[in-house]
Amino acid sequence: MSAARPASTIAVALTGASGMPYGLRLIECLVRAGCRVWVLYSQVAQIVARQEMDLSLPSRPADVEADLSARFGATPGQLRVFGREEWFAPPASGSNPPDAMVVCPCSMGSLAAIAAGLASTLIERAADVAIKEGRKLVLVPRETPFSVLHLENMLRLARMGVVILPANPGFYHHPRSVDDLVDFVVARILDQLAVAHDLMPRWGEAGAAEDAS
Repeated sequence: MSAARPASTIAVALTGASGMPYGLRLIECLVRAGCRVWVLYSQVAQIVARQEMDLSLPSRPADVEADLSARFGATPGQLRVFGREEWFAPPASGSNPPDAMVVCPCSMGSLAAIAAGLASTLIERAADVAIKEGRKLVLVPRETPFSVLHLENMLRLARMGVVILPANPGFYHHPRSVDDLVDFVVARILDQLAVAHDLMPRWGEAGAAEDAS
């Protein structure tokens, strides 16, 4: 008999937008929460990770899997990494989708491809599966300003039930570091996934500002 499945399986896709700290922190929090995590990453995400975090994401998914598992203390089999064209990976099929998927950070190119229903990469196919299977899909764009095309693509996806969660941190929790700003956005993502966390005080709780607008 197979081992009991964790409470939730979350696919996290890293694409070529700025904001790699959000994606890596999200993976860390999901692992610590006991979720099973499936990681997908684009070629441009490798460039962004090195530019923003001096982090190497090797081309071989097995190497990334070993690195991230060690970095975040994942248990054996808890964190898996799939290649861009690994069509036999679980998230590529509606017969074995994750409970939810997050694209973080989400480039405008990836967002547009998902809105158009393209499936030329595993990330796009996995997002397409999430939509057709009625699973939670959260896109975290990090772009400014938004063009009309960007907004129209987001509206199209929102009408499909996709959650558009821009990487816009708030300040009512009185952040003291960049990490605090990252945690604000990651906390909002975890809330969408119904994953418990204590990254920051909630509005109205001790430690949160009562007079912010």
